[in-house]
Amino acid sequence: MKSLIFTIFCCVLACTMTAQEFMPLFNGKNLDGWKTSTENSNSFVVEDGLLVCRGGRAHLFYEGKNGTPDFKNFELKLRIKTTAESNSGVYFHTKYQASDWPSVGFEAQVNSKHSDPRKTGSLYGVVNVWAPVNPDEPFVSKVNEDREIFVMAPRAPSMDGEWFDYHIIVKDNRIQIKVNGMTTVDWTQPKDWTKSRRIGSGTVGLQAHDPKCVVFYKDIQLKVLD
Repeated sequence: MKSLIFTIFCCVLACTMTAQEFMPLFNGKNLDGWKTSTENSNSFVVEDGLLVCRGGRAHLFYEGKNGTPDFKNFELKLRIKTTAESNSGVYFHTKYQASDWPSVGFEAQVNSKHSDPRKTGSLYGVVNVWAPVNPDEPFVSKVNEDREIFVMAPRAPSMDGEWFDYHIIVKDNRIQIKVNGMTTVDWTQPKDWTKSRRIGSGTVGLQAHDPKCVVFYKDIQLKVLD
């Protein structure tokens, strides 16, 4: 009986550990498992174990070993470093697109001091960490006619030249974004949401924004949630 109980306990523990494990999406050696857009496909390189976005507008999509994965509920963790006035983004619930800005999915903004006032921690175009250089009219938060939310901030929660932790959690109709453990977005999609960017499922993508931007990524890992 003791042996049977121990066996059952080990099986339950193994299943629990498997369900809760993060899996690496980037191996630190090359871009195996990823597919670049045909537009400026050389904007993504691996240097010294880091995934570097450097060059014109382009996007890099995770495909895994057996084609494009379809993540719905998940936790995604990354470490990111921006350089002087660089801009990038982490897409999710997206799909491969050869050129232009992805039309499917959401973007978690990566921007410490770029001219775009939507800063790191924003769910781009939905809930924005808003830090313009010269705000016309200071406010705490507001919503425009397109239901886009703006939360005023003195600066981005990230700093150029410093690694920061990015944590994106999607569970059913709720999206959370955290920067260095601080929650910047906690948004539940309304039942009457009619915008084209909607919670669904899809893969993960990274953005190279423009020729002047250089952004570093590492420790990219994802855990599927029930």
